[in-house]
Amino acid sequence: MKKYVLLVLAAATMGLTSCSPFQVRSDYAETANFNLYKTYKLRIDDLKLNDIDKDRVLNELSKQLQAKGLHPGENPDLIVNVKANHKKVQDVQSSRPYGMYGWGGPYGWGVGMSRTWTSNYNEGTLIVDLIDAASQKLVWQGIGSGISVDSPKSKQRQIPEIVAEIMANYPPQRK
Repeated sequence: MKKYVLLVLAAATMGLTSCSPFQVRSDYAETANFNLYKTYKLRIDDLKLNDIDKDRVLNELSKQLQAKGLHPGENPDLIVNVKANHKKVQDVQSSRPYGMYGWGGPYGWGVGMSRTWTSNYNEGTLIVDLIDAASQKLVWQGIGSGISVDSPKSKQRQIPEIVAEIMANYPPQRK
């Protein structure tokens, strides 16, 4: 019975984590020792967002870094560089043909219809670079895409979610 409960909990956890609307990935330098990093400083030179979204990103990122045991500092171990961009996406969906079959059975000729819908929207991407302050080399990068840029309410909800998902991969689990 105990195995059954654990199996159900594992399946439910996998089901919940696979429902994310975002595509998140990360990469890291194999030679970096992430246990040595204790302090960080945010660098936002490349963060081209409006002030509202910039505050959302930076507040959530600081919260996530502090939850990982890092603290802000003027002489940091890590420089955190944040970038954002967006692209136009066209989504095309079609339905299967429907209608009456004609002469000759299902493979003959006759009357049928199919429908196609297109929608255009902007999809945002957030990139978080962690740079070793001493060597000035990139040691970790997290990328998340799928933010609905066109809807302010969606951005308000999605920015903290995607930052949390990106930072869930830090520090990396060595294989």
